[in-house]
Amino acid sequence: MKKIIISGGGTGGHIFPAISIANAFKERFPDAEILFVGAEDRMEMEKVPAAGYKIVGLPVAGFNRKAFWKNIAVLRKLLRSMRMAKQTIKNFQPDVAVGVGGYASGPTLRAAEKAGIPTILQEQNSYAGVTNKLLSKKAAKICVAYPDMEAFFPKEKIVLTGNPVRRDLLEMDGKKVEAIQYFKLNPAKKTILVLGGSLGARTINQSIIHGLQQIAASDVQLIWQTGKFYYQDAVKEMSAYSHENVHVTEFISRMDLAYAVADLIISRAGAGSISEFCLLKKPVILVPSPNVAEDHQTKNAMALVKHDAAILVRDADAEEQLIGVVLQTAGDDVRLSQLSAHIYELALPDAANKIVDEIVKVIK
Repeated sequence: MKKIIISGGGTGGHIFPAISIANAFKERFPDAEILFVGAEDRMEMEKVPAAGYKIVGLPVAGFNRKAFWKNIAVLRKLLRSMRMAKQTIKNFQPDVAVGVGGYASGPTLRAAEKAGIPTILQEQNSYAGVTNKLLSKKAAKICVAYPDMEAFFPKEKIVLTGNPVRRDLLEMDGKKVEAIQYFKLNPAKKTILVLGGSLGARTINQSIIHGLQQIAASDVQLIWQTGKFYYQDAVKEMSAYSHENVHVTEFISRMDLAYAVADLIISRAGAGSISEFCLLKKPVILVPSPNVAEDHQTKNAMALVKHDAAILVRDADAEEQLIGVVLQTAGDDVRLSQLSAHIYELALPDAANKIVDEIVKVIK
């Protein structure tokens, strides 16, 4: 019986690929034992059990880059997490440990290394995170989603696999008609999907609010996911305009339907989302978040822009420029077709199974 530990999380961008890898491994080896290790106060503690897997939570937290004195508590949590990770490895005795990025993967993979257990990294972004760079020195393989990652990792360990995505999002046959009914849309109008993230992307939401008058006067319709922190503001601002061409929601539970009907997407530039847009051939306008380590979202976006596979609007410019760019692009069928064709050229399908192939090689 094969036993693997999958560690990491913190955001959906880390958690959903981790669960996809686990599902692909379980399909191939139904009797396999899979244990997740995450951060005890992050969303993986809810999402992983909901997917049917056991998870151990570590008290690990990120370093505070602004108030360094607060890091005394962070160091204590890290030391405790390292002890717990060591005990977890000892108790579970995995054949391999897979790190997907996020706070918990550092202590877990370090403990696995010290116990002589092989490790595999999965780096989702075009700019590698600090934890993965440190862990790469002893990793057996590093599965990446972008070419030219030799700047961060030893070349001989790199395997270009792509990022795993949720399988339900890729099964699109016949869903556009269902989506039009579900969101109560006009089938004759172009549909713009605005993704503010599960919590909300302040700049994207502010830009939509700023442009509501232009949107109301245009011939497009919006599915606008605000995230929980911005929903009330959006509803309040909407009251001054016709609601018939804007479907505003805090959270989209049927993302497959939203993707199926979208002619153009506005989104942050998280690696997981970008992988989905590539596989679904979706034209996208990216507004990278400036509040992430090493500005990696801008680097993710530029990896597409240099292939004319996406449009970039910088966060600082979004409130003034975003709606104009959106309406111009949505009205240009030739441009939409170009973006769709170019982004699909960058797609890396079946990533979860490719990563499982690497896990199997390492176990053998």
